Amino acid sequence: MTVPPGSTIGIVGGGQLGRMLSIAAAQLGYKCHIFDPHARPCAADVAATFTRAGFDDRAALEAFGRSVDVATYEFENLPCEPLMVLDDKLRPGTKSLAIAQDRAREKQFIEQYARVAQWRSVASLDDVEAAVAELGTPLVLKTRRYGYDGKGQAWVRSSAEALAAWEAIGREPAVAEAGIDFTAEFSVIVARWETGESAFWDSPENVHGDGILRRSTVPCTGRVAPLVEEARAAARGIAEALGHVGVLTVEFFASRDGPLVNEIAPRVHNSGHWTIEGAVTSQFEQHIRAICGLPPGPTDLVGRGATMDNLIGDEVDRWPELVAEPGAHIHIYGKGEARPGRKMGHVTRVSL
Repeated sequence: MTVPPGSTIGIVGGGQLGRMLSIAAAQLGYKCHIFDPHARPCAADVAATFTRAGFDDRAALEAFGRSVDVATYEFENLPCEPLMVLDDKLRPGTKSLAIAQDRAREKQFIEQYARVAQWRSVASLDDVEAAVAELGTPLVLKTRRYGYDGKGQAWVRSSAEALAAWEAIGREPAVAEAGIDFTAEFSVIVARWETGESAFWDSPENVHGDGILRRSTVPCTGRVAPLVEEARAAARGIAEALGHVGVLTVEFFASRDGPLVNEIAPRVHNSGHWTIEGAVTSQFEQHIRAICGLPPGPTDLVGRGATMDNLIGDEVDRWPELVAEPGAHIHIYGKGEARPGRKMGHVTRVSL
């Protein structure tokens, strides 16, 4: 089914990803309706309509669904059950959401299509200690839900640290994941259509600090390049098994054993921000094309490569020098207070 320009696209979530989706949609002639519980989400600044309501407000979601022609979401920490009222219009559907928002379920699912680090589900200190005995150290505890950008994670580097790590994650149900030896981190970003057609971008090599993405670079180096074909096959299998429509991102570790999946994100992704200026079709435009049934856009690099740097916290205060830098493409999200660890914007530099 094709959703023609002039239609309204509903976006559940009002953060920077919703903002950039709205901008891409407007370029193609669509109007966007943002649904978010916050008083002034940054996506609402660039959208035609905004509904302020809780993500679990079924009546508000039903009214939202009646007002849009197709709907999508910009992050995965959402309650699935209320969103089912949108399922006939929601792309991707709640299956992608349910898998991605629970780390244990996610790993069980991914293991059918790709390799992951050794892991165990834990729900008590006894479970953590058993995981340490079985998997060894170091290992990392990651809460099953609501963990992102390094939140909800704690390392266990010796058996004596098990209790402290369990306390650090709030004694929440979690996965214990064996530490792995890897040379690089990279992403596979794929867009999939209802027809099963798919499109990939160059895989960015990613650098993190304190659990937060700092930089993405394309093309990737020789440490990663030989692994991309296998990683793409895994990502395609995951997308097809989910019946996913839209952009899906799979984050990988480049290990001696080949690509190991870290996690999936059923949406546009921070490591794909470089595509706005660095690719013929951005991840945001491609997501709109996919959920609206428009033909795929080409994903070729527009130059020799690109680098995207996140602006975290008060780094956004560098905007005067960045806007004066020739060739720097700066994006400021309009999120208000520049708190430590908060993504306030990004800057992309394209090598022509």
